[in-house]
Amino acid sequence: MASSLNKAMLIGHLGDDVKMHYFDDSNSLGRFPVATNETYTNKQTGERITTTEWHNVVVRNKLAELCEKYLGKGDRVYVEGRIKTRQWEQDGIKKYTTEIHATEMTFLNTKKDLSQNKPITPTQSKPVENKIKDTKEDDLPF
Repeated sequence: MASSLNKAMLIGHLGDDVKMHYFDDSNSLGRFPVATNETYTNKQTGERITTTEWHNVVVRNKLAELCEKYLGKGDRVYVEGRIKTRQWEQDGIKKYTTEIHATEMTFLNTKKDLSQNKPITPTQSKPVENKIKDTKEDDLPF
Protein backbone atom coordinates (compact mmCIF):
# COMPACT_ATOMS: atom_id res chain seq x y z
CA MET A 1 0.00 0.00 0.00
CA ALA A 2 1.26 3.48 -0.84
CA SER A 3 2.30 5.66 2.06
CA SER A 4 0.53 8.70 0.61
CA LEU A 5 -1.93 9.67 -2.09
CA ASN A 6 -2.47 12.95 -3.93
CA LYS A 7 -5.55 12.64 -6.10
CA ALA A 8 -8.37 15.04 -6.98
CA MET A 9 -11.56 14.20 -8.88
CA LEU A 10 -13.92 16.94 -10.03
CA ILE A 11 -17.09 17.17 -12.07
CA GLY A 12 -17.93 20.74 -12.94
CA HIS A 13 -18.31 23.45 -15.56
CA LEU A 14 -15.58 25.53 -17.18
CA GLY A 15 -15.67 29.12 -15.97
CA ASP A 16 -13.72 30.40 -18.99
CA ASP A 17 -12.15 29.21 -22.24
CA VAL A 18 -8.83 27.35 -22.12
CA LYS A 19 -5.85 29.73 -22.04
CA MET A 20 -2.86 28.21 -23.86
CA HIS A 21 0.88 28.78 -23.51
CA TYR A 22 3.30 27.33 -26.07
CA PHE A 23 7.01 26.72 -25.43
CA ASP A 24 10.04 26.51 -27.75
CA ASP A 25 10.54 22.77 -27.24
CA SER A 26 7.06 22.01 -28.68
CA ASN A 27 5.47 21.60 -25.24
CA SER A 28 2.23 23.35 -24.38
CA LEU A 29 0.27 24.15 -21.25
CA GLY A 30 -3.40 25.02 -20.86
CA ARG A 31 -5.20 26.57 -17.90
CA PHE A 32 -8.89 26.97 -17.12
CA PRO A 33 -11.13 27.33 -14.06
CA VAL A 34 -13.70 24.68 -13.15
CA ALA A 35 -16.67 25.44 -10.89
CA THR A 36 -18.18 22.79 -8.62
CA ASN A 37 -21.44 23.36 -6.73
CA GLU A 38 -22.83 22.09 -3.46
CA THR A 39 -26.52 22.54 -2.68
CA TYR A 40 -28.11 22.05 0.72
CA THR A 41 -31.23 23.13 2.58
CA ASN A 42 -30.99 25.44 5.58
CA LYS A 43 -32.87 23.55 8.30
CA GLN A 44 -33.98 26.73 10.07
CA THR A 45 -35.33 28.62 7.07
CA GLY A 46 -36.00 25.82 4.59
CA GLU A 47 -34.10 27.84 1.97
CA ARG A 48 -32.01 25.96 -0.60
CA ILE A 49 -28.47 27.29 -0.63
CA THR A 50 -25.89 26.68 -3.35
CA THR A 51 -22.19 27.33 -2.80
CA THR A 52 -19.62 27.33 -5.60
CA GLU A 53 -15.96 26.37 -5.34
CA TRP A 54 -13.52 27.38 -8.08
CA HIS A 55 -10.60 25.13 -9.05
CA ASN A 56 -7.64 26.09 -11.25
CA VAL A 57 -6.97 23.23 -13.70
CA VAL A 58 -3.69 22.78 -15.60
CA VAL A 59 -3.33 20.46 -18.62
CA ARG A 60 -0.22 19.75 -20.68
CA ASN A 61 0.80 18.98 -24.25
CA LYS A 62 -1.68 16.88 -26.30
CA LEU A 63 -4.31 16.97 -23.54
CA ALA A 64 -4.01 20.78 -23.45
CA GLU A 65 -4.41 21.03 -27.24
CA LEU A 66 -7.51 18.81 -27.17
CA CYS A 67 -9.01 20.87 -24.36
CA GLU A 68 -8.39 24.06 -26.35
CA LYS A 69 -9.97 22.52 -29.45
CA TYR A 70 -13.11 21.05 -27.87
CA LEU A 71 -13.80 22.88 -24.58
CA GLY A 72 -15.30 26.29 -23.96
CA LYS A 73 -16.83 28.29 -21.15
CA GLY A 74 -19.80 26.45 -19.62
CA ASP A 75 -18.82 22.95 -20.81
CA ARG A 76 -19.11 20.14 -18.28
CA VAL A 77 -16.04 17.97 -17.57
CA TYR A 78 -14.72 15.25 -15.31
CA VAL A 79 -11.14 16.02 -14.23
CA GLU A 80 -8.80 13.68 -12.41
CA GLY A 81 -5.33 14.75 -11.31
CA ARG A 82 -2.94 15.84 -8.57
CA ILE A 83 -3.20 18.85 -6.28
CA LYS A 84 -0.17 21.13 -6.54
CA THR A 85 0.61 24.37 -4.76
CA ARG A 86 3.11 26.84 -6.20
CA GLN A 87 4.43 30.16 -5.03
CA TRP A 88 6.06 33.22 -6.56
CA GLU A 89 7.01 36.71 -5.50
CA GLN A 90 5.36 39.81 -6.89
CA ASP A 91 6.36 43.31 -5.76
CA GLY A 92 8.11 41.81 -2.72
CA ILE A 93 4.99 39.89 -1.63
CA LYS A 94 4.82 36.07 -1.68
CA LYS A 95 1.81 34.80 -3.61
CA TYR A 96 0.41 31.26 -3.59
CA THR A 97 -1.99 29.30 -5.76
CA THR A 98 -3.35 25.77 -5.64
CA GLU A 99 -3.95 23.94 -8.92
CA ILE A 100 -5.26 20.60 -10.16
CA HIS A 101 -2.72 19.14 -12.60
CA ALA A 102 -4.97 16.96 -14.75
CA THR A 103 -3.88 13.46 -15.73
CA GLU A 104 -7.26 12.25 -17.03
CA MET A 105 -10.32 14.01 -18.37
CA THR A 106 -13.71 13.11 -19.75
CA PHE A 107 -15.60 15.72 -21.76
CA LEU A 108 -19.17 15.29 -20.49
CA ASN A 109 -20.65 17.86 -22.88
CA THR A 110 -19.02 20.38 -25.18
CA LYS A 111 -20.33 23.18 -27.35
CA LYS A 112 -17.43 22.96 -29.80
CA ASP A 113 -17.86 19.24 -30.54
CA LEU A 114 -20.14 19.18 -33.55
CA SER A 115 -20.35 15.37 -33.75
CA GLN A 116 -23.02 14.94 -31.05
CA ASN A 117 -20.82 15.42 -27.96
CA LYS A 118 -18.71 12.28 -28.28
CA PRO A 119 -15.57 12.54 -26.09
CA ILE A 120 -12.12 12.27 -27.64
CA THR A 121 -8.74 10.64 -26.97
CA PRO A 122 -5.41 12.48 -27.07
CA THR A 123 -4.03 10.30 -29.86
CA GLN A 124 -6.84 10.88 -32.34
CA SER A 125 -8.35 14.00 -33.82
CA LYS A 126 -11.90 12.71 -33.99
CA PRO A 127 -14.17 11.78 -31.06
CA VAL A 128 -14.18 8.06 -30.23
CA GLU A 129 -13.99 7.16 -26.54
CA ASN A 130 -14.66 8.44 -23.04
CA LYS A 131 -11.40 9.19 -21.27
CA ILE A 132 -8.48 11.40 -22.18
CA LYS A 133 -5.23 10.66 -20.38
CA ASP A 134 -2.06 12.73 -20.14
CA THR A 135 0.70 10.24 -20.87
CA LYS A 136 3.74 12.51 -20.84
CA GLU A 137 5.21 13.86 -17.61
CA ASP A 138 6.88 17.30 -17.98
CA ASP A 139 9.44 19.17 -15.92
CA LEU A 140 7.93 22.59 -16.55
CA PRO A 141 8.55 25.08 -13.71
CA PHE A 142 4.83 25.75 -13.20
